[in-house]
Amino acid sequence: MVSKRIGRDAGGKRKFLAIIDDTPECGRAAAYAARRAKASGGGCVLLYVIAPGDFQHWLGVEKIMRAEAAEEAQARISRVAEDLRESVGIESELVVREGKAIEAIDALIENDREIAILVLAASESSEGPGPLVSSVAGKGAAFPIPVTIVPASLTDEEIASLC
Repeated sequence: MVSKRIGRDAGGKRKFLAIIDDTPECGRAAAYAARRAKASGGGCVLLYVIAPGDFQHWLGVEKIMRAEAAEEAQARISRVAEDLRESVGIESELVVREGKAIEAIDALIENDREIAILVLAASESSEGPGPLVSSVAGKGAAFPIPVTIVPASLTDEEIASLC
């Protein structure tokens, strides 16, 4: 069952969720989410999902690999948040989860009822818009909130003019 969103009329703060990963275009989604959040008096949430399945080793090795992956995720999401703090002047909420991306996104949306818009960025690659955008656009995912897809080619100035 999908929980109702908590909108501004109910005392909530509209939050924009951007997914952070190792792709170059995720910075465009984060920039758009942060600017929209600031322009609307809302909040920006950054989510990094550590993919499962890479930790099928002996217990000691698995613990080290998990710790390294978590450290790398935290470093990446913190760099993006710092860039947004400097360029947009907004403090983002940082969330790191382990699991399948679509399931982690869905769980976060379900748990934080102020998240109102999911922002993704499409890759400029000739191979397609990227696995996350393809999954969301296809039959793989249906979220209870709108999804905004930002072209990776947008500059900071173009994003600012849209927000």
